[in-house]
Amino acid sequence: MSDAPYMTVRVPLTIRHRPGRKTVVTPALPGGLPTTATRADPALVKALARAFRYQRLLDEGRYGSISEMATAERLERGYLGTLLRLTLLAPEIVEALLDGRGQCLALPRLLEPFPMSWTEQVALFGQPLVHGGRSARTFFSRNG
Repeated sequence: MSDAPYMTVRVPLTIRHRPGRKTVVTPALPGGLPTTATRADPALVKALARAFRYQRLLDEGRYGSISEMATAERLERGYLGTLLRLTLLAPEIVEALLDGRGQCLALPRLLEPFPMSWTEQVALFGQPLVHGGRSARTFFSRNG
């Protein structure tokens, strides 16, 4: 196990512009299977990407504080702090959002305060379904 104080999450994706909407396209699957478009919320994907980028800039020491970064990036400090909180979401929740499985969960809801415990986050935003000892990959109910 690494002694690193943080975890790096890399999500390769592209956003295709289509008439009237943007579509998130996942990377090619192993075995040469073609990429598939997801139903992920483009605003949410963009916010997550920005949050992890800003966190990386802080971790690398490019900025000494959130205030310094907010000034340099021309963002309101409170909004930047709220956006950075998205990096504290449970990995399963981030994966589900990027896969488009969190349609009932919009960006404004995620910008509200949420628990820091990953277990409590999953309980709040949606429960994993467990069948026969296996965890299903659905973390959100459509009844939300």
